[in-house]
Amino acid sequence: MYQSDITQFINQLKEQKPSLEEEQRSGRSLLWDKQPIDLDERSQQQQSRVKQTSYVYYQNF
Repeated sequence: MYQSDITQFINQLKEQKPSLEEEQRSGRSLLWDKQPIDLDERSQQQQSRVKQTSYVYYQNF
């Protein structure tokens, strides 16, 4: 059965370092997996925001 060079490399890497997939999952969870958004808290945050003027550099007019 034919395996490409890349597939062979990945299989060798997994054999040398069996914890590789678990490390990848933990790294993914740090960057991409987020906690669910509390919609009530988010709406309170949006309502408490101070409105920005139309031209922020001249606020003294």
